[in-house]
Amino acid sequence: MHEKKFLAEQFEANRQRLRAVAYRMLGSTAEVDDAVQETWLRLSRTGAATVDNLGGWLTTVIARICLDMLRSRKSRREEPIGPHVPEPIADNAHERETEMADSVGAALLVVLETLAPAERLAFVLHDMFAVPFEEIAPIVGRTPSAARQLASRARRRVQGTAPAPDADLSEKREIVEAFLAASRNGDFEGLLAVLAPDVVVRADEAAQRLGSLPEIRGAAAVAETFKGRAQAAKPALVDGEIGVAVILGGRLRVVLRVTTEGDRIAAIDAIANASDIEMIDVEVLDRN
Repeated sequence: MHEKKFLAEQFEANRQRLRAVAYRMLGSTAEVDDAVQETWLRLSRTGAATVDNLGGWLTTVIARICLDMLRSRKSRREEPIGPHVPEPIADNAHERETEMADSVGAALLVVLETLAPAERLAFVLHDMFAVPFEEIAPIVGRTPSAARQLASRARRRVQGTAPAPDADLSEKREIVEAFLAASRNGDFEGLLAVLAPDVVVRADEAAQRLGSLPEIRGAAAVAETFKGRAQAAKPALVDGEIGVAVILGGRLRVVLRVTTEGDRIAAIDAIANASDIEMIDVEVLDRN
């Protein structure tokens, strides 16, 4: 009984921060309540004895819950087409929440809704709550360096200094589609035309077990490797960036992260590890 009371007191001491994190992540008061409640349930199951830094633990837990909720929201195809619109907090019974909503700002919440879930989490936790990238990285399934890049990309979008998303993605999609078309058709010269001279392809261990080499360097070597392939590959949004999804037997088997420089592909990272793929936001793009 004493431990349960202690847990409740500690949780209440952190509740305002948890609600602030969840609101910036979700923009929906109903979902914030659900996320906070789920965080309490997980704490009550775990107990405080096994937690060294309770505040940090709670922030990590609610961030994971919010990330799952954002991904679930994005994957529900029965929802009306269009962006999720953040809800203002206007309940007179929650004056603190009203102040919190005012402090965030409706305009910022709208911009946050344009970010991929992993970008949003990295930006919110680091820029708004000073969580180190070393702690953010395992939540989004990335290295600290990659988590830093997610936050940086989100920051540019929020500050309005990023390229116009639609135009930027459209250009990259054209490059990726040209690459896939050349690959399917066995067009060696077509592949060379969209590959940077020093392009590098890297594969994780799971992709290597499927036949990929750990690393391939140079346009000619990469073009030869991909010539006549990509039959099951489709352009996709990979954590908000243009990439490739390889679907076999109705299942997502491989994800290709594609880095472009100018009008050419500079790097491709092949990810086939199932647990890593589960941490990636992938949306296959239909061909127009």
